[in-house]
Amino acid sequence: MIDIAILIGGAALPAVVLIALFYRADRARPEPMGLIGRSVIYGFLATIPAIGLELVVDLPASGLPGLLGIAWTSFVTAAMVEEGIKYFFLRRYLCGNPAFDEVMDGIVYAACVSLGFAFAENLMYGLDGGWTLLFRAFTAVPMHAAATGIMGYYLGVSKRAGPGRPAGAAAARRKGLLAAIAVHGFYDFFLFAGSPFAVGSIVTLFVAVRILRRLIRRAKAIDDADETAGSAFP
Repeated sequence: MIDIAILIGGAALPAVVLIALFYRADRARPEPMGLIGRSVIYGFLATIPAIGLELVVDLPASGLPGLLGIAWTSFVTAAMVEEGIKYFFLRRYLCGNPAFDEVMDGIVYAACVSLGFAFAENLMYGLDGGWTLLFRAFTAVPMHAAATGIMGYYLGVSKRAGPGRPAGAAAARRKGLLAAIAVHGFYDFFLFAGSPFAVGSIVTLFVAVRILRRLIRRAKAIDDADETAGSAFP
């Protein structure tokens, strides 16, 4: 019983810490805690269809040689499937919520979905031992938050564009999804390829975090300008 509690606590802690950081970043106009919690639950539940799809989508990888097989598993099986499912949950259950009324909100909700997903993954990987959880706390968990957080920025931009600019809104959504897949895919590719490529995963994570921090500042500036102008999301 104690071991189960330790597993759950160790799996949840990095996600909880990052959720708190994203919530604090939006403290000027914070999101409802209930919706934050639901976002995390959506991310947790998203792992169920992801596992099933990945089992099927990864079948061609075994027939591809070397790095091609690794690239398929990284970019298609893992990145495209997982970020695609997170995108579906965000679009289906969160983008239409009235509380999603700022660009920064897209980052917050996307990050929470991704961290619910990472928490569920941690529960599975944590069965390998505490060192795995410790390693993931500083690598895979923030990678999920950074990749999907970048996508969330563009979902916020898309929603701000509104129905009056459907082409621009669609382009922003595509850009966000492709960016998330790229970050996730490159991170996994370098990791799965092993030494000497593994350092590329850390470089990818570092670059993604830098990009997300810049997008957070940009989102806040847009939202502040909208508030000053008295404009609202469509």
